Amino acid sequence: MARKQFNSGNAPGIELSKAKINRETLSHVARLLTYLKPYRNQFIAALFFLFLSSLVGLAFPTFIGALIDTAQGKHTNGFLPASIQGILLLAFIVLALQAVVSYFRILWFVNVAERSLADIRRDTYFKLITLPMNFFSNRRVGELNSRISADLSQVQDTLTTTIAEMLRQAILLVGGIVFMAVISKKLIFALLLVLPVMIVFAVLFGKFIKKISRQAQDKMAESNTIVEETLMGIGNVKAFVNEWYEASRYRNTIREVANIAIKGAKYRGMFVSFIVLCVFGGILAVVGYGCVLVSQHEITFGELLKFSLYAMFLGSSLGSFPELFANLQKAIGASERVLEILAEKGEAVSINRNDNQVEQKIEGNLSFNHVNFSYPSRPEVQVLHDMSFEAKAGQKVAIVGPSGSGKSTTAGLILQFYHPQTGGIFFDGKPAADYSLADIRNQVAIVPQDVMLFGGTILENIAYGRLNASKAEIIEAAKRANAHDFISSFPEAYDTVVGERGVKLSGGQRQRIAIARALLKNPSILILDEATSSLDSESERLVQEALEELMKGRTSIIIAHRLSTIREADKIIVVEGGKIIESGTHRELIDNEAGLYRYLSGLQFEVGA
Repeated sequence: MARKQFNSGNAPGIELSKAKINRETLSHVARLLTYLKPYRNQFIAALFFLFLSSLVGLAFPTFIGALIDTAQGKHTNGFLPASIQGILLLAFIVLALQAVVSYFRILWFVNVAERSLADIRRDTYFKLITLPMNFFSNRRVGELNSRISADLSQVQDTLTTTIAEMLRQAILLVGGIVFMAVISKKLIFALLLVLPVMIVFAVLFGKFIKKISRQAQDKMAESNTIVEETLMGIGNVKAFVNEWYEASRYRNTIREVANIAIKGAKYRGMFVSFIVLCVFGGILAVVGYGCVLVSQHEITFGELLKFSLYAMFLGSSLGSFPELFANLQKAIGASERVLEILAEKGEAVSINRNDNQVEQKIEGNLSFNHVNFSYPSRPEVQVLHDMSFEAKAGQKVAIVGPSGSGKSTTAGLILQFYHPQTGGIFFDGKPAADYSLADIRNQVAIVPQDVMLFGGTILENIAYGRLNASKAEIIEAAKRANAHDFISSFPEAYDTVVGERGVKLSGGQRQRIAIARALLKNPSILILDEATSSLDSESERLVQEALEELMKGRTSIIIAHRLSTIREADKIIVVEGGKIIESGTHRELIDNEAGLYRYLSGLQFEVGA
């Protein structure tokens, strides 16, 4: 009975999935790295400064060792000054050089990463908004938002931090081994004999602990989902007296979280004990062996200290690689998901405003010619069967029928959200394919049943119909849509913020703003998709008056459940199961005693009685 988590976006505490690193996945990363090309000079300079900074960092153990030996009267390095003051002066000069180099390295890496990431975000978003409707019907908004936010943030972290840090640690690792070998081949042999075995064991143990931690995170995410679902549906929980059930679900999940966390704590304790005993014991053994070499005068105390510092560099570098490698895997997985979007075939629309001007005027003649259609996501289910009808310019054509009969699908086909598998849609006698999508959509407007307003002001929402409209034109459209009076009653009038999806407005107010938006667009063809079905009587009267104003002088396709709103239509098309079974005026259809229209009318009037 437990509900599952359907949102594929990343919940808090859930790690992004990792991808295996192979030739194919690296080629995906290489495609994203092409975004670095415009900034390649700065990127190369940052890499050079990274290399230089790492080398300079490797010099400091040498300075410290030389200071110790010089203080003891032993000067073992001919490349450095023979005095303590000279060594200190040179060390501070090198330190100042590293400070400057590190500043520009970080600045340039972040600059390149942020600019290239902005380009990736731009192209991903541009691709998203130009993809066909079928793409969105197969994916959740949370998933797509996650790709632009979480996935690209992971790529950002890799470009700004992970790649640079991996290169830096690799230089420190190799350089440290070389410098340690120069100091003492016996000591480096002893260290390399002990350290890799312990690191491999630590990595394997760490993976096991991480797996347990991941289980705890998943369970915690499950518990968060229970809380979210319960609070969002608190009305249903109380109405069905199911508080006990939700409390039981949450209690059981939290108990599992605690049990997994305790299990993880046991293994983490064992891991820490291993680190304390083995790793530090191993280092202590190597240092002890170094002390023996000092006592035998094979190396100086300064060289032993220098070796110990390089050993710390080595251990730090080796210890950081598992996490850096894991971050790289996440970035590769994220880049694959982003590239999936970039590889999708978009619609023939442009994000350049000047390319979206109307080239071919549509007078308003519309016809469907033997159209058969199935949604690409459900090809086995045919939604429209051999649909043919005609709407002449200026006519009001109503489409009625039971739910699921294909009425809204017809609206989607007119807007070219989808394309029929067979048959054709014609505007002014020409196939839809002869027009650009911009030409069709610029001259077709829709007022849906569930109006979605953007979270800005009323003025901005009306202006969405024609972005270059003046305020006077917007107000005129609002007046014609019966919206000006209620807008003016707000303290901020047209600057009133409507809230997310227009939640601060009533259904009738949202409908009239949508009508004003359509009036401002001034389309040749208007689609009314059950625009008054969910309104009360007073709101319906105001909206209906606005719709009458909107339909004047343009072809109107009216999709309606309430048959009383379409009696004056020039033609009424009755569909059932995706087929046109009747067509005619209201009077003609009512006179057909065996017709579906007469039956539906009788049901509505009976209910109204």
